[in-house]
Parts: sequence; structure tokens; C-alpha cells
Amino acid sequence: MTIPTPAVQHRSKRIIAIDVARGIALLAMASYHFTWDLEFFGYTDPGLTAFGWWKFYARCIASTFLFLVGVSLFLAHGKQIRWNGFWKRFAMVGGAALAISAATRLATPDSFIFFGILHEIALASLLGLAFLRLPALLTLVVAAFVITAPLYLRSEIFDHPALWWVGLSATNPRSNDYVPLFPWFGAVLAGIAAAKLAFASGMLTRLAGLTPGRWTNPLVFIGRHSLAFYLIHQPVLI
Repeated sequence: MTIPTPAVQHRSKRIIAIDVARGIALLAMASYHFTWDLEFFGYTDPGLTAFGWWKFYARCIASTFLFLVGVSLFLAHGKQIRWNGFWKRFAMVGGAALAISAATRLATPDSFIFFGILHEIALASLLGLAFLRLPALLTLVVAAFVITAPLYLRSEIFDHPALWWVGLSATNPRSNDYVPLFPWFGAVLAGIAAAKLAFASGMLTRLAGLTPGRWTNPLVFIGRHSLAFYLIHQPVLI
């Protein structure tokens, strides 16, 4: 049985709830990075953010953010891929990812960010285009495979630095932000599938009709300028 995935209709009204959710995820990310910075400068115990609750918190934040990337990808291109807009955004995210790599290479060469969340967003957005027209259930099956693959497909074959971005190496490389294709692309696919199901059920239409209170304005602003917030918040916190 397949779930129909009709083309997304053009909507003049933006879904504010998604901006709010993205804004909350970004603030949560900033709170984690603030704690990481305290650890980096020696104000907390070494390894605080790498284990236990803080590690779980970081993974929840990344999963939420990537899930919303999948939702947004479907909303923007589910009916027809708008190539000009896609490549413009892809260039912005990809360029920012390269800038992060260059900056961290200079600042922390032993653990620089060679494939962090921005790198993952750029690659996942490109690969995600292939799933926009596929049935939602099939997309969920692939998402489950991607998420669980590191549990049984790890191999020394992927230990070469040129393949670290895949995420299936026997030992994870050292990096301050390591978000490889496996398992994190699964969160993006889950977002695509969820958006398809939400559209088919009419939930997206209902969400578009919601009018949040004025208290959400800061979250909406942050959510709509997520890339700028991501690039600026760490220098400000440091």
C-alpha cells in the first residue's frame, strides 16, 4: 500500500509554525554551543558535552533541524523543483560550509569541521530531490535504512579520510562537528516523508491557517534567517 503524494499547491501564506520550530531548534543549538564553549575554555569539566544527557541533547537538536530541512525541501519543491532558487540556496549553504571548514582549520586544526551540519544540509538537500516524488512509505523505509546503517555496515574501507563524509568508518574521525551522510540523511528523509503525509491529510493547510501570538515573533525571525544565525551565534558566544 502506498500513500499518495499529490503535488504541493502554491500557498501565499507561509507556515509560521515551521519557522517557530526552526527558531526553537536554533536557540537550543546555541545553548548547547554555549556549554561547549564553556568546556572549551576550561570553565567546566572536560568531556561534559560529549557524553550523557548533553550528547543526547545535541543529537536531538541536530535531528530536529535536519528533519525540518526535509520538510522545507518538500514545501519548496514538492510540486516542481525551482532550480534557480534551489541552486542559490545550495551555493549559500555550501559556501558557508566551506567557510566554516577554513575557519576551524585555522582555529582548531586537530579537530576542524570537515563535514558538519552545513555540509550535511547541502548534500542532503541535493540527494533529497530524488525522493520528492517517491511514495512517503518508501521514503520512510529508506530513512530507516540510512539511520540504522552505521550499526551493521561500518567497515575499515571507509577509514580513508576521503570517505569520512559517508559516516561508515570503523572509527569516527575527530571533529568539533561531525554530521556525516549516515545516519543523518535519514532525518532529512523522515522530514520529507512527514511533509508528504501532512499534505495528503490536510494538516499542512491547517498549520498554514494558524496565527501564533506576537510572542513568537523573535522565533519566527530567527527561523527565517537560520543560516545567518548559525554563522553569527558562535563568534558572539565566544
